[in-house]
Amino acid sequence: MTHLDTAQTPVITAQPTSTFVTGVFPRRRYLLLALSLIAGLVIAYLWSANLVDDDIGFNSADKILGRDAKDTPISSVASGVVFAFVSGMAGSFTACNIAAFGAVGPLVGQQDSRRVRLLQTLRPLGWLAVGMITVSAVYGAIVGLVGKRMPQFSTASGTGISPRIEQAMVAFGIVGLAMVVLGLASAGIIKDPLAGLSRRFANAPLIVMGALIGGFLIGRPYPLFHNLFVHAAKTHNPFYGALAFALQSVGNIVVMGLLFLLLSYGTAGRVPRWLGARPGRIATVTASAFLVAGAFTLAYWELRILGRFGYMWFPTAPWNT
Repeated sequence: MTHLDTAQTPVITAQPTSTFVTGVFPRRRYLLLALSLIAGLVIAYLWSANLVDDDIGFNSADKILGRDAKDTPISSVASGVVFAFVSGMAGSFTACNIAAFGAVGPLVGQQDSRRVRLLQTLRPLGWLAVGMITVSAVYGAIVGLVGKRMPQFSTASGTGISPRIEQAMVAFGIVGLAMVVLGLASAGIIKDPLAGLSRRFANAPLIVMGALIGGFLIGRPYPLFHNLFVHAAKTHNPFYGALAFALQSVGNIVVMGLLFLLLSYGTAGRVPRWLGARPGRIATVTASAFLVAGAFTLAYWELRILGRFGYMWFPTAPWNT
């Protein structure tokens, strides 16, 4: 069914099926799809790992910890716990975490502009944290038990794709594909894969999104995280591994959470009101956020890596040569 809002903007309506599929979709959804995928590819091409990892990530961690975070070994479980949270925050803008910011648009779009309150605003972050911490803590416990035998522990290097990069490609390939699927569903291009689960538990989509963010750790080759991974594996302590990895994930979303709170609460509800002012606007923001994040993740961790090792062609920005 088609509906025209006050600005005569055509939208398509249907029954809402889950948190991210509101039942109101923009008619130009295929144009939205094309532009979002192109944006993700362009960002992957422009991305500078040296700027984000070294100039922002390493320097931030060094200043907070008061030492060389990359090259100084973690000396104890206590220092590892601190290192986990700090390195998580320092890695907020790395390529293995930036897709988490794709959640900001979908989260803000769910706020009720008539009664934005701090506790209400924090609720979706809480459900997101449930999924994220569950995945990261379970993975950390596994690392504490068998981490030395996992590809992510490897320090092998050479002319081919290393075991650690192979694991990153698999993990981020799954995460990126899942985000694209959520984006397609939010735009009304495909059926909502979370519809059945949402009927049983309304907050399931938020937990799933949190699980995707927690899954970043399964593939992350970022040097600061690798230091934490190696230390957790060497301790053979699954409880420490679970705690450290959970704190790493929490650190990863601190900046994203602050941005979400600023848009939802700090603006006195103006952003949610703007999103809800016209039918289809929430769906547009939600779908584009997922699609751009998913396309970037797939392009950066699949196409770019395959291009770097000569398996296919992918353009390289001059500052990344």
